[in-house]
Amino acid sequence: MTRIVALLFAFSLSAHAAMEADVIVYGATPGGFCAAIAAAREGVSVILLEPTDHVGGVNTGGLCFSDSNQTVRSTVLGLFEEWHARIENDYQQRGVALPYKVSEKDHKPWTYEPHVAAKITQQMLDEAGVKVLTKRALKSVTKEGTHIAKLVTSDGDFAAKVFVDGTYEGDLMAAAGVSWTIGREGRQEFGEPLAGKQYSKARLAISGLAAAGKPLPLITTMDAGADEAGDKNVMVYSFRLCVTKDPENRVPFPQPSSYDPARFEVVRRYFAQEKKPHLLWDLYPLPGNKFDANNGIGKQFSMGLVGACNGWSEANEAGRAKIWEAHRQYTLEMHHFLSTDPAVPEALRQQMAELGLCRDEFAASGHWSPQLYVREGRRMIGEYVVSQKDIMDEPNKDDPIIVSSFSIDSHDCQRVGTQDMVIDEGTIMPVRMAGRRHGYPYHIPYRAITPKAAECDNMLVPVALSCTHVGIASIRVEPTWMILGQSAGIAAAMTAKQNVSVQKLPYPALRERLLAQKQVLELPVLPDIPPEAKGVMNVDPNSLPGIVLDDSQAELKGQWSRSSGFKPYIGVGYLHDDKRADGQSMAIFRCKVPKTGRYELRMAYSPHATRATKVPVTIQCGGRKTDITVDQTQPLAAGEAFRTIGSVQLDGGVETVITISNPGTDGFVILDALQLIEANN
Repeated sequence: MTRIVALLFAFSLSAHAAMEADVIVYGATPGGFCAAIAAAREGVSVILLEPTDHVGGVNTGGLCFSDSNQTVRSTVLGLFEEWHARIENDYQQRGVALPYKVSEKDHKPWTYEPHVAAKITQQMLDEAGVKVLTKRALKSVTKEGTHIAKLVTSDGDFAAKVFVDGTYEGDLMAAAGVSWTIGREGRQEFGEPLAGKQYSKARLAISGLAAAGKPLPLITTMDAGADEAGDKNVMVYSFRLCVTKDPENRVPFPQPSSYDPARFEVVRRYFAQEKKPHLLWDLYPLPGNKFDANNGIGKQFSMGLVGACNGWSEANEAGRAKIWEAHRQYTLEMHHFLSTDPAVPEALRQQMAELGLCRDEFAASGHWSPQLYVREGRRMIGEYVVSQKDIMDEPNKDDPIIVSSFSIDSHDCQRVGTQDMVIDEGTIMPVRMAGRRHGYPYHIPYRAITPKAAECDNMLVPVALSCTHVGIASIRVEPTWMILGQSAGIAAAMTAKQNVSVQKLPYPALRERLLAQKQVLELPVLPDIPPEAKGVMNVDPNSLPGIVLDDSQAELKGQWSRSSGFKPYIGVGYLHDDKRADGQSMAIFRCKVPKTGRYELRMAYSPHATRATKVPVTIQCGGRKTDITVDQTQPLAAGEAFRTIGSVQLDGGVETVITISNPGTDGFVILDALQLIEANN
């Protein structure tokens, strides 16, 4: 009997003993599975834990139009390139034509179907010898001082020498007691001009926004807060749906559980006044006669449920399930509205009604992606915080683990209702280099994925890494996260082998192994831009004489669209009114000149035959009003960014208000910049 009891006790202990590996990665996002593969290729044992039953995050969950369009395509290599090349090879072996041909020259992105991406992901994990365990939701973390000893999950305990948090949300990091933040910093915190409130150029003039003292549905607030202040809002989440028009593969969209047409009243009013309505979803072509349906970039209303993602990262499993379902139901309701409501133009209704889910994708979840597109979650406060200056002003680092160059690009965080308009707030439209199609090449340092040594010494965080909201707006794309994950996996394996803390891993040795796994660590030397191409693009308005008022400083009313298609322009681009000629598009500039006198008023615009010939400009100062009409088809003088459009008398220290509008105009009204220079200068 004693022997039986001893055996039962030993069995009980073994049943609760932690499963062990050299490296454990928690979270099978693209950053997570790349970390697992990279660590295993360094010769250590690896377990990849995923809290759900889905492996691959959005890369296998519907994001099939890769954000590989970075400034220097040759810096986006490593596991990112290998993964995509293997997908492309899979199609080639089966004789399937891709809708885009990839090359460094044209920067066109790789495209693929979700089930193909999932197949290649699993193949690479299997080949590396990674043990993948799903449905292991994290319950708690056991620490010994600053050292993580064990993870307790919903199905077993797991111990390792080194851990990698591969989640979008920073779940392991937070459970381990590492400092983190969420939301947006104020402009002063890190000296970031792009921090704080950032208003979209797309604005809907509308009255009666508040009903019974509450904003209309889909408007999140009537008070966005101070422009320079931060808040706890994160950029909008949505699904990346795989859809098709092919009747052989098309599955009709499910009906929403409940549908109230009043929910879309503000969208209905948008269609009532929009002269050039467009489909509110972005559709990217995929192999297999499919589309990747994305939240509409630059569209005021789309499949993103603005404001509903706040609290996702901090929520438990049940809370996230509720938020996930709210996004799904909204997307179904939006599809129903866009395909049936008479307020939507018939051609757009027909186009939306033709779309259905794909019979050969996501069968286990009713052909609907199980992965919500989490664009931004918690962010660690680690050994180094990557901010706007690191991306745009100080790109070189001594301990780089990746060269990133995706544009600073944030989706909306709030939809604000004022007394007479609706404005999406939080949008940072892609901030590009002068003369380049994409962003600024910059290093992300190893220190940005390491916690503070006093908080944890055996964990790396490549996805919810240490950066600001402006920083994550550039870093957040999957190619960057995949390469960061690879770097973290290599570092984790080396740390496990050398039995040192992650903070004390010698960088020269890490660099050697990163290069061995085909990482790129040198910032590219970009070719000079020819003078005829460069013009005055991306000129800092503050570097010009006089008072320069860029379009980013204008108070906008009505509809404006951003562009950078014609040169020259000041700043990062210009706005235009889409030839609406409705008198609703207005831009108001305010300034004070230093002293009373006569000033030349100069306008920057890109001349073209399609421009308006009678753009009204009104200048008001000290009770005087001056009206000027500008012909924007007229060329600029050689080498000039501005053309003088008039001379005005202004009072020093008194507010001058300059208004540009579009009533009855006969072409595109261009809004780029204004300049005031003392006439005697």
